[in-house]
Amino acid sequence: MKPQEAYEILRSNPAAALVDVRTQAEWNFVGIPDTRDLGNAMALVQWARYPDMAVNTNFVQELTDQLGGQIPDTLLFICRSGARSQNAAQMISQQMSQAGRDVRCINVAEGFEGDLDSKSQRGKLNGWKAGALPWRQT
Repeated sequence: MKPQEAYEILRSNPAAALVDVRTQAEWNFVGIPDTRDLGNAMALVQWARYPDMAVNTNFVQELTDQLGGQIPDTLLFICRSGARSQNAAQMISQQMSQAGRDVRCINVAEGFEGDLDSKSQRGKLNGWKAGALPWRQT
């Protein structure tokens, strides 16, 4: 799903939550989506830990904790350009299904920064930032 579509889901569904699965360094130096005006829950949970990018074995528990112990029926996952968030969305979907929960897990395909442009720069071609959606520095 494109970032603009994800933002519309957040705007129309106050129970939906956005999950940013990038690294702490990315949140600090690149910024994060800003959903404060919408009132949706947002979780910052690293899918992989910098610098070795090993998968976070505590991902499910950290996500659950950040969402106050309750996983909502709709989760939107975002990373830099859509790959890590796809993996996280699939894993949470499987875990919730095994637990008997029907949770809609959606990948924000272009991610926060999007693809590289012709000058090998992100954040200009597509993605959350390039779509002029709200974001902020942490």
